[in-house]
Amino acid sequence: MNAPVVTRFAPSPTGFLHIGGARTALFNWLYARGRGGKFLLRIEDTDRARSTPEATAAILQGMSWLGLDHDGEIVSQFENAPRHAEVAQELLASGKAYKCFASQEEITAFREAAKAEGRSTLYRSPWRDADPASHPDAPYVIRIKAPLEGTTVIRDQVQGDVTIRNDQLDDMILLRSDGTPVYMLAVVVDDHDMGVTHVVRGDDHLNNAARQMMIYEAMGWDVPVWAHIPLIHGADGKKLSKRHGALGAQEYQVMGYPAAGMRNYLTRLGWSHGDDEFFTDAQAQEWFDLDGIRKSPAQFDLKKLENLCGQHIAQADDAALRREIEAYLEAAGEPALTEGQAEGLERAMYCLKDRAKKFPELLEKAAFVLAERPITPDEKAAKNLDTVSRGILSELTPQLQNASWNKETLEEVLNGFAAAHDTKFGKLAGPLRAALAGRAVTPSVFDMMLVLGRDETLARLTDAAA
Repeated sequence: MNAPVVTRFAPSPTGFLHIGGARTALFNWLYARGRGGKFLLRIEDTDRARSTPEATAAILQGMSWLGLDHDGEIVSQFENAPRHAEVAQELLASGKAYKCFASQEEITAFREAAKAEGRSTLYRSPWRDADPASHPDAPYVIRIKAPLEGTTVIRDQVQGDVTIRNDQLDDMILLRSDGTPVYMLAVVVDDHDMGVTHVVRGDDHLNNAARQMMIYEAMGWDVPVWAHIPLIHGADGKKLSKRHGALGAQEYQVMGYPAAGMRNYLTRLGWSHGDDEFFTDAQAQEWFDLDGIRKSPAQFDLKKLENLCGQHIAQADDAALRREIEAYLEAAGEPALTEGQAEGLERAMYCLKDRAKKFPELLEKAAFVLAERPITPDEKAAKNLDTVSRGILSELTPQLQNASWNKETLEEVLNGFAAAHDTKFGKLAGPLRAALAGRAVTPSVFDMMLVLGRDETLARLTDAAA
């Protein structure tokens, strides 16, 4: 195809954005963005009993967190029902579909008899070639006329050529007896009207492609490029489900995973570019192609996810990381940071980012800059603030008051102070950590002093020495 690439993501609003759906959306987004095309969003809300505004909102929030922006307005499949019905009537008028007056009882009876006799249960309606003059004044459905001979070949970019015998295809219903269109018709009409050139979706839809191609061909429309991607399995090799833990994209935001790390991990989940594991969004958009998608199901591995997330946190822009952490706290229902805390967090980011795989770990390391005086040491840190240690801090504080506030000078002052007391700096570190952070495990003492600044550092040391 020479037309600009147009992909779509078409979730049903019956629940959260499943992690498998998130990957499908991501693959469509990457393919379109990497080719200067469009990525469209359609909400398949024809199931009115199960579709809810809350589920739609959850899907949109999950996509927003993942940074998967879409082009144009969101399309509602339900609102397009008159257009879907119009296409069914057009096929009926052209003789490519027909009215079927068979009752559900007749169809059930046929299938039961066929099963008992060992025949195919594929229903062949006696109304397919009936004279319209014989039509009763009764409810009917509109069925498409499926090809009776030959084969249908699904040319799939992931699965390869998949051949279906046409005698295995039934005359699919297009319009129900109440005049409402079926899902299979709605999908084809919407994809055509939206200009979708590439349908990238889960391989559980592969069999649908052959039936949907009947509509494309009957209408004389271009068939899109198909790419049916394998489902995601858990570490046990079984289809990902609730027993494997979190399933919704937003649950991972609430647990504190960075969106860039999740995008990177989901991109690698079933697709590869050589041996590359860690890559940026720009690289993913440049590299991503359908022929890199594997046929076999991918296995979701939390350790690999955390490893990639740690690398993305370490390389993130400090201001962007601060904003994402603030969004994480809101999503997790945690108290928001004050402006002073947020600014302090951003200043401290250089000594917090390494080795943090999730935001809760980073915030734990940031406790020293988020805490407010007076600092209350935890039980382990308090053991480092005995009478002797308090005396040392009291003696050290005046020596820091006039020191230049940079790492080299502070190291010189503290190491010199330790030598004068015939000890090593390591002996000072415990009391200093307790005084500055109230914790026994913290970033380096020098980094904390630089982030806190002279006045706050001296105030905390004075408090602890008292």
